Amino acid sequence: MAWDEVKVRLTSGRLRSLSEMERTGGEPDVIGLEDGKVLFVDCSAQSPAGRRSLCYDDAALEARKEHKPRGSALHMAKAMGTELLGEDEYRRLQTLGEFDTTTSSWIMTPPGIRKRGGALFCDRRYGAVFTYHNGAESYYAARGFRALLRV
Repeated sequence: MAWDEVKVRLTSGRLRSLSEMERTGGEPDVIGLEDGKVLFVDCSAQSPAGRRSLCYDDAALEARKEHKPRGSALHMAKAMGTELLGEDEYRRLQTLGEFDTTTSSWIMTPPGIRKRGGALFCDRRYGAVFTYHNGAESYYAARGFRALLRV
């Protein structure tokens, strides 16, 4: 994709989102087109360091009685003007390189799973990409999220 095609789509709000992706360690890059939109995704080798130790969403954050994390992945993504990757986007990213070999990343979770208290995350281990589940209120120093910006 030619830079001139991408540049005309970058409004001040979208530039702010890209700046936040970069500031928090995401190393955003264009990974393709979908429905006429350019897809920027965090391409850092590991889950962005500035977006780790977060539970999945604000409901999970509120449910924690002790040792609350500093925030939630969905809230932070929204504040950045981005969204979490879905499983398909995460797997597409993994065709471009090897990501999350020592970390993991929350991904968008289907409502039925979330309603039951769970949330999904992915990583790459043993040369394969895995999707797992955990309680949405859990958080780990090695789990963050990768942002997606559609331009």
